[in-house]
Amino acid sequence: TRLEETSKPAVAWLKKLGMDDKQVAKTIMRFPSLISRSLEEHLKPRVQWLKELGMDDSQVAKTIMKFPQLISSCSLEENLTPKEQWLKELGMNDEQVAKTIACLPSLLGFSLETNLKLKVETLRDYDFTDNHIVQVISSFPQLVSYSAKRLEHRLCVVKASGLLTDQSSLSFMKLTDAKFNA
Repeated sequence: TRLEETSKPAVAWLKKLGMDDKQVAKTIMRFPSLISRSLEEHLKPRVQWLKELGMDDSQVAKTIMKFPQLISSCSLEENLTPKEQWLKELGMNDEQVAKTIACLPSLLGFSLETNLKLKVETLRDYDFTDNHIVQVISSFPQLVSYSAKRLEHRLCVVKASGLLTDQSSLSFMKLTDAKFNA
């Protein structure tokens, strides 16, 4: 069948990247349509893109396990490359871009206009410099996964307490909501 023709090479290829049977199964369970995609047209070009960012096979495998949609449904031209360019325009170097994407690959699925740029503008509204924004996002990419309301609330509370400075570490962002609000 067509599924067998597509899935066997995809499974073998995922193993070649360094995934074991359990990891391959978990990845496919998270995003089953991955195995129906063409290796040559969809999977390999996206993995090549990750490698060109500076990731090795192990990092690529971990990135795919975290966000399998990346290699199956994210467009290189309309999604991945524009996000890479935007991160670089913020001031990230290649290593920071690769680290950020490896840590939070789902960032590549976020809207550039209605999510990522909005979060950066919120940080700028609190007097964060571009250099500090790069430092914060590259060291804690999960920040851009926060809702705008959650980010705004935390920044507002910390600024009102006088603890928010351009030099602040934003370690408070890593706290659970319960610990932050305590």
